[in-house]
Formats: sequence, structure tokens, C-alpha cells
Amino acid sequence: MAIVTLKGNKLNTIGNLPKTGASAPDFTLTKSDLSTASLSNYKGKKVVLNIFPSIDTGTCAQSVRQFNQEAAELDNTIVLCVSKDLPFAQARFCGAEGIKNVEMLSDFKDGNFGDSYGLAFADGPLAPLHSRSVVVLNEEGKVIYTEQVSETVDEPNYKAALEALLDA
Repeated sequence: MAIVTLKGNKLNTIGNLPKTGASAPDFTLTKSDLSTASLSNYKGKKVVLNIFPSIDTGTCAQSVRQFNQEAAELDNTIVLCVSKDLPFAQARFCGAEGIKNVEMLSDFKDGNFGDSYGLAFADGPLAPLHSRSVVVLNEEGKVIYTEQVSETVDEPNYKAALEALLDA
């Protein structure tokens, strides 16, 4: 289990992020139109998993905006923004913000994504939401970069995640 903080207060996650070089765990998540998506839908593309507790917080919303802006310039790359928010809330946010370069996916049905990626909060006020994390995959679905943000209210290291894509 990993330890992160929320405004300085320690929180535990249920496990650890996948290791660099490992195959990313498969997933089934819900799209904004209520259809399903799995990792296999993105085979052959580089994937940035931007994972966060809720789109209705400032830092989470900013991470989606930032990756949306950055993703517009990336070749053969998709940014998947994953939370436990309902698909309706995710769609509302993207519509209001003009977000078009990322795909929103929800883990609201069973939480298996948060469990298999080891990033669901195990305790504290945000349990069982997802801890703020970034996982980058190459075209073969291998993990090439991970970051679990140590302080939940902080933004991820966008530059490091995007540089991992360029090095892949």
C-alpha cells in the first residue's frame, strides 16, 4: 500500500501502482455515452491515464484541462481521464469546458480499475475514490511511467509524463 496525504493528513491506498515495464492491467470502464471501454480498445496507441478523485474539484478539473491542451499536439496518443464520477458529470464538465482532446472514463460501476491499479483510497474521507495518479503506457500496453501524487491537492508532473511519451 502507498501513503499519500490530503492537506497533510496521511491516507493509505489499497496497493501500489503497476511497475514500470509491466503489462498494464486490463480494465472495463464506462464512457460518457454509457458504452464500455477496455484497454484493448486503445491497443497500438500510447495511452496517458490521468486518474483523479473527482472532476468537481479544482485540481482534478485543471489536470483534465492541462492534458486536453497537451494532448492536442501528440501523435498516436490518447489521454484517458479516469475517476469514479458518474459519466453524466464527466460529460457535463467536458461540454462546459470545451474539452475535446481527452476521453473521460468512469469506474463508478464496480471500482475494479482502482483496485487493479492499486490506487483506490483504503481509508480517510476520500475512500474509496482514486488517488491522483498518472500512468503512461506504450503502444504495446507496457507501463513506461507512473506517478502517484504524494499530496492529493497538488497537480501531477505533466512535463515528466509527456517526456515519457517522447522517449517511448
